[in-house]
Amino acid sequence: MTGTAGPDAERSARPDPGPDLRPVAVERRTAGSGPRVLLLHGLAANDTVWDAVLPALPADFQLWTARLPWRTETVADGFGAGFGDDGLRAPLAEALAAVPGGPEVVVAHSMAANVLLDLLAGPGADGDAPGRGGIRALVLVSPFYRRRADEFDWDTISYYLNDFHLIMEEGIRAHSGDRIPADLRRAMGERVRDRVGPYGWFRFFDLYLRTPALATDRITLPTLVLAGGTDFAARPGEAVALAAALPDARCLVLPGSGHFPMLDAAQRFAAAVSDFVHTTPGLPAPRGRALPEALELQR
Repeated sequence: MTGTAGPDAERSARPDPGPDLRPVAVERRTAGSGPRVLLLHGLAANDTVWDAVLPALPADFQLWTARLPWRTETVADGFGAGFGDDGLRAPLAEALAAVPGGPEVVVAHSMAANVLLDLLAGPGADGDAPGRGGIRALVLVSPFYRRRADEFDWDTISYYLNDFHLIMEEGIRAHSGDRIPADLRRAMGERVRDRVGPYGWFRFFDLYLRTPALATDRITLPTLVLAGGTDFAARPGEAVALAAALPDARCLVLPGSGHFPMLDAAQRFAAAVSDFVHTTPGLPAPRGRALPEALELQR
């Protein structure tokens, strides 16, 4: 299948082939025979953002990761004229279709969570239709969401424009475990921001600006919204508001975690996803794992 690793392929079993520059690709990461779980990375990240949490997830999960056009390696070429009328939805839909049998659970981080919401609630879409690849549940990680248009003001735009590099720095911090000095992180964050460029920033912020008009009532899939308690990019209150706006959702805030809870709190993140999947109707039965140090806010 074009853009898709073979069903039994595992990254650890192969030599490193170097950067994959295809616009969209998916890869099977584990040999589990349970629910098919697809993990989607955010803007200017890549599928390595999941590496810390993969070993902590249940062995029965059939885990897949996607590489999308807005990833680190291709973000400089992934915006502007490169997208058609379907915008960011088309490559994400391609990734969903590339998983053999389609994913049953989709875990989407940051901007990818917003693209997924846009896809499932967009014109002509049915949030839980079989045509969406048989998706049975969603996990939205650190999504951006505002309930009303008047919640956006000039200060909001200034913050996300002028301090956009701080979000890039946060990703570097989470990946490096604070091993990179602050001044070097800043320089690296500014370099990544410049690679994203104005087109990439606009694509991100346009998605954000349109969240008050998102037809959340159309997304009836069971949904877990995960947020970091110290996230300064997608603030945890926005995750709580999104969960309240969805018909069948609950929000879990992980204290002490930032915009990348899968890196900052891998064990708690994995426990939350595991328990959610194992308690969702139509998916495997629960295994009784606890959610330590988590504050649950359920509608």
